[in-house]
Amino acid sequence: MTNASTIHSARQAMAASSARLRMAVEYSAAQNRRRETSAFRRKQWLASERSGRQYSSRWSAQLVAFNSYVKTPAPPSPERTRAIAALRAEFGLPAQGAAGGGGGGINALPVERRVEFQQRMAQLDGEFPPPPRATVKDFVDHIDYAVKLIGIDHVGISSDFDGGGGVDGWNDASETFNVTLELVRRGYTEEQIAKLWSGNLWRVMDEVQQVARRLQAE
Repeated sequence: MTNASTIHSARQAMAASSARLRMAVEYSAAQNRRRETSAFRRKQWLASERSGRQYSSRWSAQLVAFNSYVKTPAPPSPERTRAIAALRAEFGLPAQGAAGGGGGGINALPVERRVEFQQRMAQLDGEFPPPPRATVKDFVDHIDYAVKLIGIDHVGISSDFDGGGGVDGWNDASETFNVTLELVRRGYTEEQIAKLWSGNLWRVMDEVQQVARRLQAE
């Protein structure tokens, strides 16, 4: 199958299951961080790879496109840090960590002040640019690593847009296809892409429901 045909098929599959996918990836977002950062689970993966032992199919590590999860952020310039601190103080917002983008806590502001703050932050970003963010390519590097480490059947994709997620090229749902395009460019097949986007997670959820029904019947 040509790349063009694969891209077209992937686009159709994504459109047909977008609502289901969105529910699945957002539902699992709270669990993603623990799975990705657990040193114990990482040791299990490495031991399995060395021994050739197969894991149970009842799990899938959902990789979140969250900038600081994908790429260690560079520290902002001292000028930017001071400018953000001054702006937040002007609007009565609490101080935040130096790596922050400046927007934490703004939901507590009245709508008019919130809009004004965001406009001022945009001006500040132009004068003191933030450190470069992770990109879609960086995120797919993350996927490549996990697939090589634990296998295509145990890796999934998640966004967490309502919790600060997003990388350059995938900042919201309208840019989701950019991830699929990068996967195709790297040689992932249509079947593999389907597993990453929702197939693995739905397999795990279906198997968990089967176990739950069996336990309830005992």
